Amino acid sequence: MSEPTIDPTPEQLNALLADHGEGPIVMLNLLRFRERAGGVLAEEGVTGEEAYGRYAEAVASSLARVGGSLEFAARCKQNVIGPDSEAWDVVALARYPSRHAFLQMVGDPDFQQKHELRSAALADSRLVCCEPVELG
Repeated sequence: MSEPTIDPTPEQLNALLADHGEGPIVMLNLLRFRERAGGVLAEEGVTGEEAYGRYAEAVASSLARVGGSLEFAARCKQNVIGPDSEAWDVVALARYPSRHAFLQMVGDPDFQQKHELRSAALADSRLVCCEPVELG
């Protein structure tokens, strides 16, 4: 199993900053929740999933402000291909009009304050920047 991580490394962030793609992107979010939220919500005794719900509600305005949208979210039921140790609780797809819009959102101090809720909620995550493509 890979090392749990919930934030990009400086190298990953620099690579995203260096890619000047102009078109829309979709961020694939793979989420594994803490049993009990930590960080700013540790004293409240809420679950990681409840904490992530608070995060999603709190950042909806930040997402909309840059022209982004939550396109899809679903509870993961089982791995059909891949190791069971890589199981996720939820998958979510967020669409942004561009990399610039995503970076504008994450650089906003209001968003950064709300980001504490995400950190409190997650035990592990992956965030994959995807560009739409036609198959077939």
